[in-house]
Amino acid sequence: MQLVRSLDTTNAVVARALETPWVYRVARAVMRFLLHLLFRLEISGAEHLNRPERPLMIIANHLHWLDPPIIFAILPFRATVFAAEKWAKRPVISDLFRLVGNAIFVRRGEVDRRALSKAMAVLKAGGVLGIAPEGTRSKTGALQRGRGGAAYLALRTGATILPIAVSGQEKAFRTLFRLRRPTIRITIGEPFRLSDAPTRAKGEQLDMYVDQIMLRLAELLPPEYRGVYADAFQ
Repeated sequence: MQLVRSLDTTNAVVARALETPWVYRVARAVMRFLLHLLFRLEISGAEHLNRPERPLMIIANHLHWLDPPIIFAILPFRATVFAAEKWAKRPVISDLFRLVGNAIFVRRGEVDRRALSKAMAVLKAGGVLGIAPEGTRSKTGALQRGRGGAAYLALRTGATILPIAVSGQEKAFRTLFRLRRPTIRITIGEPFRLSDAPTRAKGEQLDMYVDQIMLRLAELLPPEYRGVYADAFQ
């Protein structure tokens, strides 16, 4: 396990991104079984998971710690994900992130250029990157303003973007405690690219592409989950 922790270089992250080890397949099968046992998963748009063009960036809203396991369980391919740097220092958890999810650990609250460089390398190698474009878990129960990371990476790499919206997860355990099986809805949108876009954008131009990405995600969510983007659908 210590060896795994020591190999967190860009080359190691890219190599893991292009592999699908047996431990990943087993963990995904176990997670899928547990989620279907505990929750009623309603999945729409699953056809968009069939061989999307790569490099591929998966964007998703983030309300609850259940979000990563849910998306992990439904994906038919391995994705590299961002994880808070604090988890890199936790024994066992850090190893699980690297072995199963192939995590890029990122410093919160600042532009972590080392993490962005690793993410860009994964995409340029034809890998799959999962990212919450809000940058952190929403405390409001709805979408927050998107940050620039997802748009920056998509512009620099030309990656296809696959939006996945999850709703009902924040109420799931309250429903379970009432001895009822909760429903969690997963909506997978049509893959898209930032067409006619420059490879580099800053300021208001980058903000425009951030909004384009977030609106694609917002349209997949029920109105009460759209948050700061709700007015665009009035």
